[in-house]
Amino acid sequence: MLPLKNIVLCMIVIVTTLTTTIWCLPPHIIFIVADDLGWNDVGWHNDQMYTPNLDKLAKNGVILNSSYVQPVCTPSRNCFMTGYYPFHTGLQHEVIHPLMPGYLPSNFTLLPEKLKTLGYTTHIVGKWHLGFCNKKYTPTYRGFDSFMGYYNGAEDYYTHVRDDGYDWRWNTSIYHPPRNKYSAEIIADQAINILHRVDPDIQPLYLYLPFQSVHDPLQVPERYENIYSNITSKERRTYCGMVSALDEAVGNITQVLKSRGFMKNALIVFTTDNGGPTYLAANNLPLRGAKTTLWEGGTKGVSFVYSENLLSKTGYINTEMIHAVDWFPTLLYLAGGKLGESMDGVNQWKTISEGKLSARNEFIYNIDDIANNAAIRVGKYKLIQGSPGSHNGWTPLPPLMDDDSAKNKTFSGYQLFDIENDPTEHYDIADQCPDTVQQLISRLKHYRTTMVPAHFPNNDKRGDPINFDWVWSSGWC
Repeated sequence: MLPLKNIVLCMIVIVTTLTTTIWCLPPHIIFIVADDLGWNDVGWHNDQMYTPNLDKLAKNGVILNSSYVQPVCTPSRNCFMTGYYPFHTGLQHEVIHPLMPGYLPSNFTLLPEKLKTLGYTTHIVGKWHLGFCNKKYTPTYRGFDSFMGYYNGAEDYYTHVRDDGYDWRWNTSIYHPPRNKYSAEIIADQAINILHRVDPDIQPLYLYLPFQSVHDPLQVPERYENIYSNITSKERRTYCGMVSALDEAVGNITQVLKSRGFMKNALIVFTTDNGGPTYLAANNLPLRGAKTTLWEGGTKGVSFVYSENLLSKTGYINTEMIHAVDWFPTLLYLAGGKLGESMDGVNQWKTISEGKLSARNEFIYNIDDIANNAAIRVGKYKLIQGSPGSHNGWTPLPPLMDDDSAKNKTFSGYQLFDIENDPTEHYDIADQCPDTVQQLISRLKHYRTTMVPAHFPNNDKRGDPINFDWVWSSGWC
């Protein structure tokens, strides 16, 4: 059961003239995921960014400055949905590509499935990217009452086409949103439609909003790009405009959350799925590295939580260690569910809501048996085994320069960093701390014994959209 102080919306139901029953509605959960958002690409980290709606929520909620995600998209979404590290589900290598018969295994019970057993209505609007080659891997068969969005990634923001295949669905049916309407607006409009259909006083809502923004291709209505007319780089102007378009979409959604009465009993979670791709136009300063890498710039995610009354302590920066796998047990606990199942995630509600010490002291960045690299954090120390990736420096703000002086450097063996005292990973201290290196190698070896092989099958031409009237579709695996 929830602690009494965390139960906000209660209804008194008169059963007879002599008795009454008090029924408490679990909190509404709004889980927003930005795609490829850089550490330095939000207003509370960089005053050159125009994100007033996100800034207001973050500064009046709790900014999570040690919230970790995976280096790329599919693995992070795996964490949000299952509470398990990707190397325990087979999704630890890269992402699910369009023609690849990859998927999140169906033996894992997803968060929306758990929440439905607690009376929640569950909805997803936006990007799935956890498999679609068989319909049983798609959102409407994995716990969601409704799905409007797309299966893949990196599609056009207006035409919803990738690699000659159309990719936009309403549940399992092909759907064509209003022509020439920008993706962020479509997602916000559908989220608002859901908010108008759900009675906030009758049924708890889980609304999962994995936005397309701000993943490439770099596209945005001109009015958002014009906000950044002082930036010399066209790519950076467009990317920043995409961030502001996302901010406006979130602002429109939160306005309806307030007007409809959801906010009196709601938690908003905002996170990115990975660090920003600095090799396109994002920026992660002062962090090192980019999306796809094991550096902090690829794995330390922009994140905050906001609530009008569920958080005991607000208006501050929380630096306690949190990982993407923790959202599953944390939100399940908040919803009144039982945490009996053993998983990689831990319940971080006291850390998030009260500022208590983290419920974890270590986590795995990733173990990739195909790329032959891995990283682990224990306390303040981070150990990297093998190459962290191909974007290894500190990318400056525009005008964009060559990636960095370290881009051609080869990495082998182990590197050790003191993240508390060197959060920007400038100083490899492996040679000075051999005992610590051996201790972390031992922990990493322990986790390796639990790893399942990466499921990264070859492309299958049966999935080509040419076989489905030029639409990315299920039914080929």
